[in-house]
Order: sequence, then C-alpha cells, then structure tokens
Amino acid sequence: METLNPRVRLVWAVGAVVTATALGAVAAAVDRFVFAVGVPLVVAVAGLALVAGVVHATLRYRIWRFAVREDDLYLERGVVTRVNTVVPFVRVQHVDTQRGPVERTLGLASVVVYTAGSRGADVTVPGLTPERADELQERLRRLAIESERESDAV
Repeated sequence: METLNPRVRLVWAVGAVVTATALGAVAAAVDRFVFAVGVPLVVAVAGLALVAGVVHATLRYRIWRFAVREDDLYLERGVVTRVNTVVPFVRVQHVDTQRGPVERTLGLASVVVYTAGSRGADVTVPGLTPERADELQERLRRLAIESERESDAV
C-alpha cells in the first residue's frame, strides 16, 4: 500500500485554519447579537475548531493508503468512519490531475478518477508530488483502456 506525501497534512491543516476562522466569525456574530459573553467564547470556539482540525489532519494522514492492483484501484481512508473503496478499471471514464493554490505552494497534486456509476462515484487521491500524480494518472489511463479492451473482447 502506498502512503501520501507528508506535506498533505499542511494542506489539510490550512483547511482547518480556514474552518476555525469561519467558526470564530460566526461565534463572534452570535456573541455580539445574542449572548454578549465576550471574547473568551470566540477564542474558545475558534481554538477548539483549530485543534480538532489539526488532530483530524494528522489522523487522516496516518490512515490514508492506496494501491493500484491488477484489476482495480484500492483506497483506505477515514478517521471516524473507515472507508475502503475499490474502483474497477473497467468503470474508469477518465482521470485528471488537479493542483489547488495551497497544493501548488507545497508542491503537491491530486489525482481524480471519474467513474461510471452513481452520484459521488468519483474518487480523489490527494497528497502526491506532481511527478507521482502524472505517473499515476497515465498508469490508470492505460489500465482503464486495457480493461475496456478486455471487456469488449469477452
């Protein structure tokens, strides 16, 4: 099983900072217009959200694994609810790489695998170096084409 690049924890931690800031702003508005408790409530809400987010990012990194197997892509992830996903190559429609601003800053990329199927059937492998993401994208593309040829031959 392959793990993610450790820098992905920073990407997820930045997300936690954004969430903590938003929750702090909501707590400030509620405090100002409803409770009038003061700054401690705002700091407590934002601080708790930040700590929870950083802990979640750390645990998420420790659990996240994936493998390209003979006939499918296998992923293990999830902190509270563990999710094991198997994506048969015959179901893969196309594969993209993507790099958001935080990922670009940290030298990371994600691979998104779009599948035939129901809503939410797409999977993302985050926390890869751009070179590894390109390599994984090309490998998944080749395996999907090969799998499609094999299923058409049957």
